[in-house]
Amino acid sequence: MASLDQHQHRASVRNGLLAALPPGDLARLRPMLRPVELPFDGTLTPAGSEVDAVLFPETGMVSLLAALEDGEQVEVGIVGREGLVGLPLVFGDDRSLTEARVQQEGTALRMDAAALRDGMGGSAALRALLLRYALAFNTQVSLTAACNAFHVVEQRLARWLLTAHDRADGDEFPMTHDFLSLMLGVRRPGLSVAAGALQKAGLIQYARGRMAITDRHGLEAASCECYHAVRREFARLLGGESPPG
Repeated sequence: MASLDQHQHRASVRNGLLAALPPGDLARLRPMLRPVELPFDGTLTPAGSEVDAVLFPETGMVSLLAALEDGEQVEVGIVGREGLVGLPLVFGDDRSLTEARVQQEGTALRMDAAALRDGMGGSAALRALLLRYALAFNTQVSLTAACNAFHVVEQRLARWLLTAHDRADGDEFPMTHDFLSLMLGVRRPGLSVAAGALQKAGLIQYARGRMAITDRHGLEAASCECYHAVRREFARLLGGESPPG
């Protein structure tokens, strides 16, 4: 059973990676962490740009988008309070091929590149934790690619909405058809049909750019196996009672 000090430690930060650190390791990192806002639809890192800091989200959600030469974009990964934005820095690189864009507004703790290097150099726990997170995130990216290639739009939409719901602070969050179309790489008419089917089944309610999850268990049943596979891998690598999908 966790001690009172451990519970207080976990409650002191809302990012899952930071909360998983031993108290002493987190205490050494605290002076290097600066709170920042994550504005809705804001671009945190353009594709191909230099990455000069990592962000540990505490609320909100960030999408990582792959861009093609013709300007088309598709989501390849999602980051919420379970992870961080800026993985190239964990591996000693400072370039990202993906764009990081805020899907749900929130807040994060920012650590610049030099501070991260120092932190990883001085804390074996931080280094190991970030590498395990990178493995878990790689599973999310890999299964997202497989899901988008082989599963029907309705299943893919259910998976994505569950993933977003895990990172939201409630059952309702802002969302537009255009945004969902971009995230799933699906043309808007096909997406509208899928969203209509989920709404008719009573699983979601969608109106005026707001999405509400009304039947979580039903939505899980409508999703493909990819959602739960990612949850299991996050649990295996990072622990926790309710890992994100």
